[in-house]
Amino acid sequence: MQNISNWISAMRLRTLPLSVAGIILAACLAHYNGVFKWHVFVLAILTTLSFQILSNLANDYGDGVKGTDNEDRIGPQRAIQSGKISPNELMNAIKINIVLSIMFAFALVFSAFGVKHFFLTLFFFSLGIGSIIAAIRYTMGEDAYGYKGFGDFFVFVFFGLVSVIGCYVLFAKQIDHITILPAITIGLLSTAVLNLNNMRDRLSDKKANKITLAVKLGEKNIKLYHNILIVLAILLSGLFGLLYYTSPYSLIFIITYIPLLLHLIRVNRNLDPKLLDPELKKLALTTVLLAILIGVGHLLPF
Repeated sequence: MQNISNWISAMRLRTLPLSVAGIILAACLAHYNGVFKWHVFVLAILTTLSFQILSNLANDYGDGVKGTDNEDRIGPQRAIQSGKISPNELMNAIKINIVLSIMFAFALVFSAFGVKHFFLTLFFFSLGIGSIIAAIRYTMGEDAYGYKGFGDFFVFVFFGLVSVIGCYVLFAKQIDHITILPAITIGLLSTAVLNLNNMRDRLSDKKANKITLAVKLGEKNIKLYHNILIVLAILLSGLFGLLYYTSPYSLIFIITYIPLLLHLIRVNRNLDPKLLDPELKKLALTTVLLAILIGVGHLLPF
């Protein structure tokens, strides 16, 4: 039982809701436009979860073997850092997860497009392989992009653009302008979650030579960057609500602005990186709630 709990901890379950936020939003928009399919939705969720768990395991392995996860780190202990899971065991789990991710991705793409949409099938399967590579290369390898300040860009692309716009195409077989502002919004907030994590670990990352954007920008500028991400997400989601207004329910997501603004106040006043850790969960769950309310609010009739 203890070993099972160690693996559950390594999978970082608290990161999983954020990974499917864009999928849920895309599904709601697809339902509104009459192109929703349950089997595509379920497979999209399973594929995304497999990608996220793979990313979490690979991140633990990369930071663990490089010594980045050490006694200086503020967040919760990781698997290799704690000694509860060996590097070899974690690598074997990564290999198994790669196989599962490929299987889910293949099932999803074939279920969505079949043989009738060859180029879309080819493109999305390539995108799935790219997602797997991106999940692995965040901290693993000599050229890990998470150690060079590119993590924010990849999170914005995969958690925002690919998650919302890409998933919608799985349903509709085409891009729709209704997905663009929500995709950017979720991408910005997901990037803010990563940035908050890097703000918390900025000093230990700098010491371990993990050059995240937080390390590059420094304490003052990284807070400004964090403010820009969240304020821009608020403005763009508000613009979406106005442009695609169907009923008062279309604006129900505005209630999430309250925790977002309170979050910014706490971050701007913060002087102790340890106190940023509780904000991670709050920001991630608020992002998930925002995605759900944008989607569901668009579906509810007047």
